[in-house]
Amino acid sequence: MLSLSEEIPLVEPTGADGAFSLLWLVIALPLAGAAILLIGGALFPQALKVWGHVLGTLLPIGSFVISLVLFVQLMGREEGDRQVVQHLYDFIQVGDLDVGMDLLYDPLTSLFLLLITGVGSLIHVYSIGYMEHDERRPRFFGYLNLFVAAMLLLVMSENYLGLFIGWEGVGLASYLLIGFWQHKHSAAAAAKKAFVINRVGDMGLSTAIMLAFVTFGSTSFTVISASAGAAEQHVMTAFGLLLLLGACGKSAQVPLQAWLLDAMEGPTPVSALIHAATMVTAGVYLIVRSNFIFELTDTAQTVVVIVATVTLLWGAIIGCAKDDIKKALAGSTMSQIGYMMLGAGLGTAGYAFAIFHLLTHGFFKANMFLGAGSVMHGMNDDVDMRHYGALRKMLPVTFFTFAIGYLAIIGVPPFSGFWSKDKIIETALVENPVVGICALLGAGITGFYMTRLMLMTFFTKERWEKGVHPHESPKLMTIPLMVLAALSALGGFLLAGDWIVGWLEPVVGHAEHHEPPLPVIVITLITIGVVAIGVAAAFVLVGQREVPREAPQDVSFATRAARADLYGDAINDGLVVGPSRQLTSGLVTFDRSVVDGLFSGGATVVAGVGILLRRVQNGFVRSYAVSILAGVLLVVLALLAVNLA
Repeated sequence: MLSLSEEIPLVEPTGADGAFSLLWLVIALPLAGAAILLIGGALFPQALKVWGHVLGTLLPIGSFVISLVLFVQLMGREEGDRQVVQHLYDFIQVGDLDVGMDLLYDPLTSLFLLLITGVGSLIHVYSIGYMEHDERRPRFFGYLNLFVAAMLLLVMSENYLGLFIGWEGVGLASYLLIGFWQHKHSAAAAAKKAFVINRVGDMGLSTAIMLAFVTFGSTSFTVISASAGAAEQHVMTAFGLLLLLGACGKSAQVPLQAWLLDAMEGPTPVSALIHAATMVTAGVYLIVRSNFIFELTDTAQTVVVIVATVTLLWGAIIGCAKDDIKKALAGSTMSQIGYMMLGAGLGTAGYAFAIFHLLTHGFFKANMFLGAGSVMHGMNDDVDMRHYGALRKMLPVTFFTFAIGYLAIIGVPPFSGFWSKDKIIETALVENPVVGICALLGAGITGFYMTRLMLMTFFTKERWEKGVHPHESPKLMTIPLMVLAALSALGGFLLAGDWIVGWLEPVVGHAEHHEPPLPVIVITLITIGVVAIGVAAAFVLVGQREVPREAPQDVSFATRAARADLYGDAINDGLVVGPSRQLTSGLVTFDRSVVDGLFSGGATVVAGVGILLRRVQNGFVRSYAVSILAGVLLVVLALLAVNLA
């Protein structure tokens, strides 16, 4: 591992002038939309029902246009002048803590802005048709705008504290959207589960921010990156591990992955937004943005690689046994985010490829989630793939666009996933052959479960419920699918080669080229061959057999485990929830029996003594005379007893 000065060039940021003075508007537009739709909904409900969804869609599109202009402007600058900071106002000034509400725009930020606002805007357009008959459509678009605004703040903040505000905003928006149909118990429970599990990760991130202030006296990325080399090794390791804990929560990485599949209870556009453009990408962004921390601690980097490798296999295995089309795609997201985290854990050799795959995944995963929503739209909201079959003729546009996303995710050349995921596998084989083989295995499993999904949905025999008449979705839903399909097909060409590596070099440092153990073409052919084996296995096990309309119960242990999410919930219950509940119960019992007993018991004793004394002190002279006489008699008896003895 090279020194910080060798790895990451420290670029002095410049002030925001010209077009860059509009940076704040990128966040302000969707944030204004959220305020108008959520507050104005109570004041002008009828008006917002008519045009609220239009406003909620136009404002993110406005942010995309500004982001595109800023990107072009940044490309026109010299490599050493591609970091812009816009100071909005002083946020906190207490003692030695001086935090500004500052926005950072650099090559990494520019890519995230295009993804969030571009894909996010397409999801908004799609939502106009998907949520057309929902009575609370203006509120839904208000929540979508809030989600986009929070994610933009997260990736544009110049310091960890501003990032944390966006981080929590994303958590709030996801809670509101996952549980949007809160009349369903499952949706309300899923929202609460996502919120609680993410709080665990948030504890790690918030503690890391406190550690940053104690160690560096600042939460600014620029200040910390310049000072990190002088910090003690154990401090940097703790910092990195705490950041990883936060990333595991947001990006659904093991062991904080259990919320992701339940989150499918929200409307399908929410699933697309969470999985493609916003929430689950936040953890990857945090690791890559904090590269100046991880480059100084081998321990934290190693843990990132281990977590990522376990997760990419975990999610892939889950996807093999799910019959719910959205949950199968959710398992896929968990696995693909694992690939991104793996790239980030490999250091300077993998940071750029992690972001490359994040971008291409945003295209094809949004395409497939919205495609799944289109299938549901034509199948009376049925999500069970065992009730589908032969839909390619009934939903031709959905089938064609979904098929492009499928080819992209399994890595068929020349579709986008081939360019990005294969680079991570190649880098992993160079850095750690064991990890590289695991990543290669994950690619084969991806080929299996995605082919299984395609066959059960668009091929095989019809298995529709009675009364279902499959039909294509309206143009408001299919046009975004076409755009995303085009990006899924061409995204690899737009970003392939060394362009993205050079573009991100000012942020993540220069990566030394190391020759892989085998020629690149051989690794590529091996990867394609492994994927082909997974595809062939799906054709044999699914395509050549009759798919039953009900899931068989007499299955192997591996299938039962995959259906149960590899017992993630059971593990959490056994290791965390159960012991926590017992500890809480014990503390309550101790509080009631011991703590309360000491105070309440003492008061009871005093009260009892008071009752006895009150009977003696009754105010009657004859009682006092009898008491005196009894006392005299006791004294006399005591004296007699002493004399007789």
